[in-house]
Amino acid sequence: MADAAEILKTELAEYVCGSNDVIELKLVRDANDIFDESKIFRPEFTHQLFGQNENIFGYKDLRIQLYFTCGTLQSYLAKDSKGEVDGSKYEGVKPDDVLKTIIDQLEIQPMSNLDSFISKLPGEAGFKPMGDLLHSYSVDVDGGSSHYFEVYKPDISDQKFRQYHEKMQTFLWWFIDGASYIDVDDERWMYYTIFEKFPVDGTKQFAFVGYATAYRYYAYPDKVRPRISQLLILPPFQRQGHGTQFLRTIYSDIQKDSQVLDMTVEDPSEEFVRLRDFVDSADCGKLPAFSKDRLKDGFSEDMETEAQSKYKINKKQARRVFEILKLKSIDQHNEEQLKAYRLEVKQRLNIPFQKQKSDQEKLKKALKPEEYIATQQGTSVEERQKTLETWYQDLIAHYNRTIDRLHNL
Repeated sequence: MADAAEILKTELAEYVCGSNDVIELKLVRDANDIFDESKIFRPEFTHQLFGQNENIFGYKDLRIQLYFTCGTLQSYLAKDSKGEVDGSKYEGVKPDDVLKTIIDQLEIQPMSNLDSFISKLPGEAGFKPMGDLLHSYSVDVDGGSSHYFEVYKPDISDQKFRQYHEKMQTFLWWFIDGASYIDVDDERWMYYTIFEKFPVDGTKQFAFVGYATAYRYYAYPDKVRPRISQLLILPPFQRQGHGTQFLRTIYSDIQKDSQVLDMTVEDPSEEFVRLRDFVDSADCGKLPAFSKDRLKDGFSEDMETEAQSKYKINKKQARRVFEILKLKSIDQHNEEQLKAYRLEVKQRLNIPFQKQKSDQEKLKKALKPEEYIATQQGTSVEERQKTLETWYQDLIAHYNRTIDRLHNL
């Protein structure tokens, strides 16, 4: 029996594939792109559709094609494989209904006929981004040729944009961990989009690049505190400087609002943390409070005030920027300077442990001795010091990557 079970398991394993590897996404500009495999980009996350293991069962050499017209984002969805699991051979087991899963989760109505999809491509010439144009810029790619991009601020009250938002938000499932759709009926949401503007037969067409949202939270007594919730640049446009251009444009739009106290970010990814640190450090490095001479004196109220008044940076982020700029200003090969810096940063990192120590004193008074001892698991001085050192080393590695980018400005 055991041998038979192993054989069955081995045979069925041939019908398991990684969902990240078999989904092919494309932004299609013309019919040639459909057959150009270099245009394929793949999702980073699929666990919200296909489970934590990110596997699809029931197919050999599965390919899932999810294509979008580059501007209007009309979609085409199909699958192909070299074989499906035979339910009659394996006790009625069936392959996963992958197309239904994608359609239901993304809430889309894709075309299933490729010719119908191709017939929509000429209509892309009439597409124009919705909203106010905030910023235009160019990027040199493909060996030096200039590509042109525009950032817009659309309004969800525009029915055309509301419908468009339903399409563009589907990309979140593939590239934002823990993604969810927002309530578009809440007027406190702000939206920003970015498009490439490219020529076709003497006319200008547009290709979707990415988008961002921010939510206007109330800040006592009469201010608002926007929180950037999502910022997405699609893979074909990553590593080209769009994140910096996009974030600076969003910042500029928010900073000119006199109602804004400061800005925050909701559960940022590691990539966004790096982007934000770079932009904020580059900006604050121009402020008098963050001059090299004043960095020597430690984090000050002037730094907090100037960062907030000029760039709407909150206190927590201003402190982080201070640490980056101070590390940039010292000689990291000078042990005395580095030690002083290390102690300063670790003093901040130790704040949660100091609070924990205070809480432990309260527990000691409230619990029986044996109960209190049970709460002390993993709270020794040595373990705390080890944790602090790990945090510090991770932070320094991150800071130095930001400093490298600052040196290249």
